[in-house]
Amino acid sequence: MPFPNIDPVLIQIGPLAIRWYALAYVFGIWFGILYMMRLAERAKLWKGEKPPFTADQASEFFLWTVLGIILGGRLGYVLFYNLPYYSENPLKIFAIWQGGMAFHGGLAGVIVAVLLFARRHRVAFLSFADACAAATPIGLCLGRIANFINGELWGRPTDMAWGVVFPRGGDMPRHPSQLYEAFLEGLLLFLLLRLLTHRFGALKRPGLVAGVFLSGYGAARILAEFFREPDRQIGFLIGGLTMGMLLSLPLILAGALMIAHARRAAS
Repeated sequence: MPFPNIDPVLIQIGPLAIRWYALAYVFGIWFGILYMMRLAERAKLWKGEKPPFTADQASEFFLWTVLGIILGGRLGYVLFYNLPYYSENPLKIFAIWQGGMAFHGGLAGVIVAVLLFARRHRVAFLSFADACAAATPIGLCLGRIANFINGELWGRPTDMAWGVVFPRGGDMPRHPSQLYEAFLEGLLLFLLLRLLTHRFGALKRPGLVAGVFLSGYGAARILAEFFREPDRQIGFLIGGLTMGMLLSLPLILAGALMIAHARRAAS
């Protein structure tokens, strides 16, 4: 099937261009913060008489999230995906408008932001991390849809009926792996975490939701990587693995350890 050819620029006024990708970041973070505020207003979801943080504190975390994603995402891309190029062109590291962000780096940046924010406001780190984890798939879903609109991060060649001929991906149909990730890492993971928080009281066990998110994202990303074309400058690594797979394996392990810790602490 042909690429829908949606203009990556939604509105342009002179030199000012508003892109779908930028809107995905803004609205993904904004909707995530709104969801965290809703969680903070529902005391029955949490252990104890009141939630471990307030809606105002969740709202204040917006800027912290932005900085964590941008700084961590950019640094992660530089280190893991294109270090030789940026070693030769160090000033290009700051040219984030030219693209180049890595989810795993952005995740690390947000974890640092959560740790610093929790310490500054004296809120429970694990509980605040749980709320962030429950909200993160919203941004992931919107971000992957924006990747599809941009015609980037396409999938491997396929003969499936839904294969897409991307403008920069050659003449062959490819898996729309961005949409696979939007479903797996975004919608499906969000519904799973919402079920755990609202039906099974997972927020009463600090660290459980964050652990499920880490393991769930890692598993979803590895599955999607089987359909996603590896970055050209890296290609396949040892054993046919991709960089996305290798970076996701520690997330599964870390998530499993957090789940085990949360269950032991609650027993």
